[in-house]
Amino acid sequence: MNKAEILAFLNANPICYLATVEGDKPHVRAMGIVKADENGIIIETGTFKDVYKQLLADPNVELCFYNDKQGIQISVSGAVEGVDDLKLKKEIVAQRPFLKQRVAEGGYEAMGVFRLKGAAYVWSFQTASEPKTYIQL
Repeated sequence: MNKAEILAFLNANPICYLATVEGDKPHVRAMGIVKADENGIIIETGTFKDVYKQLLADPNVELCFYNDKQGIQISVSGAVEGVDDLKLKKEIVAQRPFLKQRVAEGGYEAMGVFRLKGAAYVWSFQTASEPKTYIQL
């Protein structure tokens, strides 16, 4: 897969598993990305959550996306960076109405938005024995 195909796959399969580390203990949770494009992968979480604190303390993460019908898994690793963009936050709330209450109670500061520009690795049963190739996103 090339970069454009990977980005299309991520947007078509937006639920991923996000891995962080706190101290020496790994943490993994399911998360839906906001979008993936030429500017990176955008994720959002509440600033009151442990994952937000983990991302601030150690921005190194890995996201893992999977489509069982295609038998394709894509892992993207790298360091996230915080994004303080009110326009983007408003777009996210428009896409995710369940966030309206969080914003009503805590303002847009209650939203933690991060961008990941990392290296993607595509895995499938057909390519499992081939050397790993990474694509920069």
